[in-house]
Amino acid sequence: MARPKDDMTDDNHIIAERRAKLARLREAGVAFPNDFSPTELAAVLQSEYADKERWDSAALDALDRSVMIAGRLMAKRVMGKAAFATLKDRSGQTIQVFLQQATLGDTYEAFKGYDIGDIVGAGGPLMRTKTGELSVRAATLRLLTKSLRPLPDKWHGLADTEVRYRQRYVDLIVNDEVRQTFVMRSHIVRFIRQFLERPEYGFLEVETPMMHHIPGGATARPFVTHHNALDLQLYLRVAPELHLKRLVVGGLERVYEINRNFRNEGVSTRHNPEFTMLEFYWAYATFVDLMDLTERLLRELVSEVCGSERIDYQGQSIDFGVPFARLSMTDAVCQQNPQIARADCRNADALRMHCQQLKIHVKADWGWGRLLQEIFEATVESTLTQPTFITHYPAETSPLSRRNDVDNEVTDRFELFIVSRELANGFSELNDPEDQAERFIAQVQAKDSGDAEAMHYDADYIRALEYGMPPTAGEGIGIDRLAMLLTNTASIRDVLFFPYLRPE
Repeated sequence: MARPKDDMTDDNHIIAERRAKLARLREAGVAFPNDFSPTELAAVLQSEYADKERWDSAALDALDRSVMIAGRLMAKRVMGKAAFATLKDRSGQTIQVFLQQATLGDTYEAFKGYDIGDIVGAGGPLMRTKTGELSVRAATLRLLTKSLRPLPDKWHGLADTEVRYRQRYVDLIVNDEVRQTFVMRSHIVRFIRQFLERPEYGFLEVETPMMHHIPGGATARPFVTHHNALDLQLYLRVAPELHLKRLVVGGLERVYEINRNFRNEGVSTRHNPEFTMLEFYWAYATFVDLMDLTERLLRELVSEVCGSERIDYQGQSIDFGVPFARLSMTDAVCQQNPQIARADCRNADALRMHCQQLKIHVKADWGWGRLLQEIFEATVESTLTQPTFITHYPAETSPLSRRNDVDNEVTDRFELFIVSRELANGFSELNDPEDQAERFIAQVQAKDSGDAEAMHYDADYIRALEYGMPPTAGEGIGIDRLAMLLTNTASIRDVLFFPYLRPE
């Protein structure tokens, strides 16, 4: 929503005034100093001296502890020869500064011209005011950065959602809950790293290329770029999978990467063109081992970052404390669609008829596996609120997954669904180079038939498999969707610092 013209006029007037103040600072040679180092954080001080009875005014005076703090000026109150300022630092909390003309002299007069949003440094002893608020009695005060633009009105805040996404820097300044969302996201990623690197798992963090000669590792439409010096077309990676499995071939048998992926697809509350994934590969493990590990990881993660194994997401209670349900795709489809017999699930003609009745658009060349998965996505996904592993995906839709030993028409693959959305995808890896080559050929044929998301034939990856990859299981977990879940946010844009938006 566009701002009223009078608001913009007011802003222009304020900016002009602030630029004039900056000009005077430049003339005095004191604009943008870079020699002030804070020694304390507001959150640490507030926590350390939270006990007002123990640390009353007399106790703090006797302590005579001097600190240096720096932060953004969020509020100021001038009362003749004394004033109060509220500074907010990187800890996300504020601390009050008490200023006196008798102590600061000319600096006190300069302070009267400071603006909300300026970045200020102050030093002096800790004290407690008559109202009991922990404060710093300023012995020194410096303007470190002049803010030229006004912060949003404190009563209305930064409410326009698109402006919040475009100007995340302002959003972080004025909306404490936004800061906490990203702090929690960082906590989530840190816990995952620590979990995977525990001695009983021993995964090694690695990095793989973000530009590929061949887009592979997932069925997705890639972004295309060009290397000028080599005159070579490259693709931003859609997944790191094939490179990570090359490392398993090379003997790095437990590897993981927290990676950025790029898929040239739609934008929605659940999708962004670039996103973060955890992918990990575990030699001598199966897809069942992955499900066990994933369940333990998520249960401990939720308990660690949320303080409970039960969370609320958009009005739904999600319980991570109970065993996750495990259900084959066939069982899930039949349970949700009583009109579909189990025998129909392997019959392409029968499934095509069911798709027609369910008003699901299909293509003539799809086999029973693709048809079954389309019915699953249309009728089952929305019902999967509690953590549920859907297993045994059709081989037709799982070009990198190992076929099941008992039923080779399906694969040892699962996807984890929570609140009706896919959170993880894992499987026992296909390590048979001849089978993999045949599936790549099938993908190429699908691409030639118009499937823009089908995979290319990766000859080097086949060569790597021909050297021998041990039995391996691998998985990807969407970090953005996981952060959405644990921070109770409805849109993926709320857990990305800088979500994709059209240019202004």
